[in-house]
Amino acid sequence: MNMHAIRIHTFGGPEVLQEESLPVPEPGNGEILVKVEAASVNPVDEKTREGEFPQVPDDALPSILGRDLCGVVEMVGAGVQEGARGDAVFALLGFDRGAFAQNVVVRRGEWARMPTNLSAVEAASVPLAALTAWQGMIDYGRLKSGQRVLIHGGAGGVGHFAIQIAKAKGAWVATTCAGADIDFVRSQGADIAIDYKAEKFEDSLSGIDLVYDLIAGETQERSYQVLKRGGALISTLEEPDKAKALYKNLTIARYTTQPDAWELAEIGALIELGRIKPVIHAVYPLAEVAMAEQALAEEHVRGKIVLTV
Repeated sequence: MNMHAIRIHTFGGPEVLQEESLPVPEPGNGEILVKVEAASVNPVDEKTREGEFPQVPDDALPSILGRDLCGVVEMVGAGVQEGARGDAVFALLGFDRGAFAQNVVVRRGEWARMPTNLSAVEAASVPLAALTAWQGMIDYGRLKSGQRVLIHGGAGGVGHFAIQIAKAKGAWVATTCAGADIDFVRSQGADIAIDYKAEKFEDSLSGIDLVYDLIAGETQERSYQVLKRGGALISTLEEPDKAKALYKNLTIARYTTQPDAWELAEIGALIELGRIKPVIHAVYPLAEVAMAEQALAEEHVRGKIVLTV
């Protein structure tokens, strides 16, 4: 039995994305086969396609792109006790498989049950972006209730989850964003929203416990000014300056998100409690993945872009 999938055989522009018919994979020990209903588009997909993501080397091609998904379990491999055929799940995949396909094998530790109050499109938008925010702020930043957090880029896919997760954990949240996004980030729970073009955040903020950096560059450089001694500067993009961190005894990290079923289930529980809700910017069919990636790169995106499969 075959399935449709979007695969690349070489790195390059959108033209290297090819729709192909491939054999449906079979789940092995500890694995489930999922019929994909929706998959989200993330910046890592464009970077991978262009050959700029080191976790996917030349010898890994051809490769199916797509890191996260929502779908229904079609088959259960040996040793799987926590899932059954027909279960609705959402997942973040390892780098060796892709979600831009009708079916994908998902491994133990990558998936959790889909929140019951989300659609498949909404659920597919969650895993990579929400786990990125969770791991950055909680695992690396050691976020605690009552702390003051500054999130750079609060309107985007990761940023809007970061605001909600920080608020759910009891933090006070400031965020930088474009002027057009002020009302949006406030609707996500931000206590203070700063238009980065109209105001310097260091002029109005101080005593910040955690800066969560989704922008890098000079924005990260200026962030040292607002951090309190012993605070944390965590970035998805750029390694913070060790010398400046040492001066203020800061915890610093630049990290890559990893699949984590337990954390995904924790996020799912907060979604079912109404503490976190994904925002969908646009939805495209799988065959229009090139247009979806172009939209993510060129449009002013609030929340996530999702593909229906």
